[in-house]
Amino acid sequence: MDLPFQIAEILERLDHAGYSAFVVGGCVRDHLMGLSPHDFDITTAASPRETERVFADCRVIETGIKHGTVTVLYKGASVEITTFRVDGEYSDGRHPDSVSFSRNIEDDLSRRDFTMNGIAYSPKRGFVDPFGGERDIRAGIIRAIGDPDKRFSEDALRVVRALRFSATLGFPIEENTARAMDAHKNDLRKVSAERIFAELKRLICGKDVKRVLLEFPAVFSVIIPPLAEMVGYDQGSKYHNSTLYEHTARAVEAAPPTVEMRLAMLFHDLGKPHCKSTDENGECHYYGHAAVSAEMAGELLRALKCDNALRERVVHIVHYHDIPVDTSRRYFRRQLAKHGAELFSDIMEAHIADDSAKAPFCLERIPKIQEAMQIAEEISREAPPFSIKSLAISGKDLKGIVPPSPLMGEILARLLEEVVDETLPNEKNALLSRAVELSKELKDLSNNLE
Repeated sequence: MDLPFQIAEILERLDHAGYSAFVVGGCVRDHLMGLSPHDFDITTAASPRETERVFADCRVIETGIKHGTVTVLYKGASVEITTFRVDGEYSDGRHPDSVSFSRNIEDDLSRRDFTMNGIAYSPKRGFVDPFGGERDIRAGIIRAIGDPDKRFSEDALRVVRALRFSATLGFPIEENTARAMDAHKNDLRKVSAERIFAELKRLICGKDVKRVLLEFPAVFSVIIPPLAEMVGYDQGSKYHNSTLYEHTARAVEAAPPTVEMRLAMLFHDLGKPHCKSTDENGECHYYGHAAVSAEMAGELLRALKCDNALRERVVHIVHYHDIPVDTSRRYFRRQLAKHGAELFSDIMEAHIADDSAKAPFCLERIPKIQEAMQIAEEISREAPPFSIKSLAISGKDLKGIVPPSPLMGEILARLLEEVVDETLPNEKNALLSRAVELSKELKDLSNNLE
């Protein structure tokens, strides 16, 4: 296993001082999977104080001294070094009540979550794999170390981590491990929203997200409670050949693997059960469900401690995911003015993902949406005026026509609409002339209303 020179030298230095040391966890797993490791965690028999003495010539930060972790700044690298440890009971289901240090690497590996993460390596001693992690990697399976019930009772976040590994690596979850995950799903309520959301964002971008969503609906219903109402929900529509939850899982996988698009498709139909109506032919309709779904998505993302920018982007996509698609130039200019080029592209991608997850005949609409995206991109490259700031005049130019007031704002908004529709050129004289006309029209309208 190739190691960065700083990591190799740290291992050698600890070993030379009489303390066995290994790289452990994700970097070893990635190497055995043929991937390039990026983060290298070191574990050692040396206590934190002994580690500090070994690296007395370096800057050492007591990052998590209580749990045996120090950070050594070594030749330009910042490296975490943790003492072999054994965790005590997890009475709160999140953190060990106590930690005791060990001189035995197997003690340390036995407290880790999954067999594929319970492998250590050192250039001197080779691989240490007491729980068959390499075997499970070769077989492509996720298995808890030791008693799975104990592993998940220690930290329920491991339930979501298992789902994330399954979705991103494409590995199924071993039967006993899956059974214990289901038994401990409600313990996720003890876990901080930030920790859950960090895993969820990576999970939904996985290549095998649809399978994981379909295999563990009960777990996802704890993370996103409104999903529970969608499981087994018959949509009663010719446009759908699956339940609402199944449609959602398919739409998530069909979306581009970005956090905003995958979250948008996970939430895009949350409001449907609240908007159902049935016509005289027994066909179900869900008028207004996009707006309701967007509101629900915003509330859920706030609860998950999502940052404002991501939340607003996802909510916007959800709110407009089912807008009608036209191919007229006026349509595109209006949509680009309203949403901007990037968000309009996301909305069209949501359209495609949505139709990809419906009845087969809905696939016929996708070429039109793809054409719309291409036209929108071409128009966007023209850099047309899509905001009041981009008009050839400003409020200052209108002072001779109308004083600063709500009326001035309305005139500017009307001018922008006409420029966007290409019924008025974005030229100063034309805009001023039209502003005079609009001022008279709006004043006359106001007088008539009085």
